[in-house]
Amino acid sequence: MAWYVVDGMDGSGKSTVAEMLRSGLESRGRRVLVLTHPSRETRMGRLELRFLQREGKAAMLCSTSLFILDILRSIRVMRGRRGRGYDDFVFVRYSMAAAYLPDRLCSVAYRIIVAVLPTPDTAILVDVDPGIALARIEGRGEEHEVFETRERLEMVRRRMLGLSEGWIVIENTSGTSELKDMIGKVLEAGD
Repeated sequence: MAWYVVDGMDGSGKSTVAEMLRSGLESRGRRVLVLTHPSRETRMGRLELRFLQREGKAAMLCSTSLFILDILRSIRVMRGRRGRGYDDFVFVRYSMAAAYLPDRLCSVAYRIIVAVLPTPDTAILVDVDPGIALARIEGRGEEHEVFETRERLEMVRRRMLGLSEGWIVIENTSGTSELKDMIGKVLEAGD
């Protein structure tokens, strides 16, 4: 079994990279399960998404708590009976979510997460210019989360890059073919 984590700020292209990973792994005969956080498939994930659209400390505390529970549920799926039919797992969002916390908590929370939660085999940080990310977010036509402003995206990007030691950082401002090439190199490195 191989476990991949694809992380990055909102609008960076995490889902696109995760789907390219899944497709690449499946083309090699692997059975892959992609688990996205927050999960729209679970009540907990849908509730977390609602809190992410609200301002304030209470909303942040609730969304953070629900995110942690959502991650723990996915780890349980990966390690449990429901995960037995799969060769590989791809988590979309994991430990870099700590970058959304206030400055004074960000690096401390990240260190705790890394110390307490299991470590993936491959961790990929998808990086993109905040202006491009914001244009992608606006193109979705969905209600914005509180973090989806240019200023907040710039802050989150800076924090994520500061925490990215040991991560494979993929720049996602190029075209799809360049992104596929980078994903191919990640998969080749894992062979």
